[in-house]
Amino acid sequence: MGRKHRHWSAVEKRRFVAEANQPGTTKAAAVAYTLIETAKLDGVDPQAWLTDVLSCIADHKINRIDELLPWRQAQSS
Repeated sequence: MGRKHRHWSAVEKRRFVAEANQPGTTKAAAVAYTLIETAKLDGVDPQAWLTDVLSCIADHKINRIDELLPWRQAQSS
């Protein structure tokens, strides 16, 4: 898939740790941050990708959910 390894800056690490220390947000924050950074690495605009996914996810078949991942959008572009 050709994704590059990304090094987090010190500011990003501090922000992530601070947000993750709030009750109930650790996993959600990690998933959201990972998907957004993955979209960036794959050359996909994260805001456009999230807008597209949120607009169609309710009607999307669960067994085809992988079609909504950022690298799949990058392949179809």
